[in-house]
Amino acid sequence: MDFAIALDPHAVLPLHRQLYEELRRAILTGRLLPKQQIPSTRALAKSLGISRATVTLSYDQLLSEGYLETIVGSGTFVCAELPDDLLQSRPVEPTDDKPTPAIALSTYGKSLSSPDLSRPPSRMASIDFGYGRPALEQFPMELWRRLVSRHCRYQFELLDYASDSGGYMPLREAIAHYLARIRAVQCDPRQVVIVNGSQQALDLVTRLLVDRGDRVILENPGYLGARRVFLGYGATLHPAPVDEQGLIVKALESVTDAKLVYVTPSHQFPTGAVLSLTRRLELLTWAQKTGALILEDDYDSEYRYGGRLQGSQDNRPIPALQGLDQSHSVLYVGTFSKVLFPALRIGYLVVPPSLVDLVIQAKWLSDRQSPLLEQAILTDFINEGHLERHIRRMRTLYDQRRQTLVQALTTHFGDKLTIVGENAGIHLMVRLHIPLSDAEILQRATQIGVGIISAQPCYLMDKRQRELIFGYAQLSEPEIDEGVQRLAKALL
Repeated sequence: MDFAIALDPHAVLPLHRQLYEELRRAILTGRLLPKQQIPSTRALAKSLGISRATVTLSYDQLLSEGYLETIVGSGTFVCAELPDDLLQSRPVEPTDDKPTPAIALSTYGKSLSSPDLSRPPSRMASIDFGYGRPALEQFPMELWRRLVSRHCRYQFELLDYASDSGGYMPLREAIAHYLARIRAVQCDPRQVVIVNGSQQALDLVTRLLVDRGDRVILENPGYLGARRVFLGYGATLHPAPVDEQGLIVKALESVTDAKLVYVTPSHQFPTGAVLSLTRRLELLTWAQKTGALILEDDYDSEYRYGGRLQGSQDNRPIPALQGLDQSHSVLYVGTFSKVLFPALRIGYLVVPPSLVDLVIQAKWLSDRQSPLLEQAILTDFINEGHLERHIRRMRTLYDQRRQTLVQALTTHFGDKLTIVGENAGIHLMVRLHIPLSDAEILQRATQIGVGIISAQPCYLMDKRQRELIFGYAQLSEPEIDEGVQRLAKALL
């Protein structure tokens, strides 16, 4: 080479990096010209008095970045076209006024642009009655930390790929036993498939069972997350009315071609109604007669605060639909997001024996597996009795917060509202009797720093005004009372 290369063996920067910088600078400044041959690694190492390995490292870096190229039998040369030139080149300007063509989307991708599938904006409020969030500050973090530490002691197999995409078998066994005892669910542990939350369960079931144009029945009003999944896969939605006893099964008598019916029988979302025992049996009979499958979303049935349920003989919870099913018509969905914490991302899907292998295969294609470490920790949490103790403690706390909310709404709104669905779950719904639209109500609430949610988007048809959803699990009793007081002053 006809230029000096200065290397400092005492510098912080390694020699191979110094040589790389010197050669790159020489190429960019033109001291080494395009297509010019450079010395071999052996020759340059001898010339500079350094090891050949140091030169090789520098050359390899320049080769990988496109500054040098090797021609077999001839040697190493400076590239004719440098990467810096490519990065600085300008794209070809269009020659006409035609707009840039849109990226071609699949049918599924196109369906996601529907307004019904748009996600609600993130909410910022000093007192937020948003539903679905548990009291995270009450979670036994120290206990969970000890369980994490237990399973992080050289259990390297928990860092590997799972042998079964259906989930960690000890956890599936623990969930099966828990559901049999608490919800009268009848299943073998192999029928329990671990998923990343109930939303993934809905997605897997829809992909497996619903073709574009198939009829899917869902409650009206109903859970918007389920509707978004069904619409995303092109289902034809059939709304079924709901009253104080849940889904009105008689409204389905004329429907004979439904592929799937989605229900929240233990705590209807958002009204809070509980599907009566009579209607549960009617729905199972209808499904058996028509061949439709039932997707039972049991998202927060652990929280019930007393009161006799219509159609039952005592105050015990009505068994899950799955536990009453004799014809394998029910797929049962549950999650730990409400009873533990949302970031855990562990839910479960209990499926009929004939669908187990298909669901596991769909799970594998979706994301291979759910995290093993968290599954092992949760297994101990259940088997050692911590889950049921935590639920009992939280049921007491949520009952106190529920009573505080009911009392505050009654005190500050009086006969200006009606409360529905107050005896279960971690939210309730109210119907306001005031001359304001939903938009005006939400705007005034935002102005005073109170977050509330309108139930109107939950309706597929016959949308109603002035129905609001109040989540209370995540708020302290003073916050609940303060939030209701602010609302009453802003709305009345």
